[in-house]
Amino acid sequence: MAISIHPAVNRGVKKTVVKNFAGGTLTCKCAKDPVTVSVMSQSAHNHVCGCTKCWKPKGALFSQVAVVPRAALKVTANEQKLQVVDPSATIQRYACKECGVHMYGRIENQKHPFYGLDFIHTELSKQKGWSPPTFAAFVSSIIESGFKPGKMKEVRKRLKELKLPPYDCLSPVLMDAIATHVAKAAGKLK
Repeated sequence: MAISIHPAVNRGVKKTVVKNFAGGTLTCKCAKDPVTVSVMSQSAHNHVCGCTKCWKPKGALFSQVAVVPRAALKVTANEQKLQVVDPSATIQRYACKECGVHMYGRIENQKHPFYGLDFIHTELSKQKGWSPPTFAAFVSSIIESGFKPGKMKEVRKRLKELKLPPYDCLSPVLMDAIATHVAKAAGKLK
């Protein structure tokens, strides 16, 4: 039996392409008065993440996370139900107090390379056409949540089968963006 990564990718990554896709609505898991978030943009850098901070559906080893421009995200219903999970974290993850689902994450530090981007879970949307996941980040971090280290070879094999290259950091494109930001801030690049 194949290792279960995340319900949205276990049967293969869906490459749904919708021309000019302009976003949709994310909805928490509450049956009554759910939190809704409107996203007026296509997502980018969608990936599965093994870190212990991101919200994962029950039984999933990885979360599925993408980013959108901060200006493209707006809470549209029941904002009072949101609270920051860990105020000391770099990414302020806003979760529903009732169902626990993380609705979005935001970086407030204006000097951070990803300031201006909000982190979302596209699986919370009924709309089809979001960018598909293209890699796996922080793969080794699943060990921190109790996954057996001896089974990591199987996890990496499964990720490769799903065409989600496994990284123990972020993808090379995102690591380059971070390094460029740091170099510019230090005056090493213009």
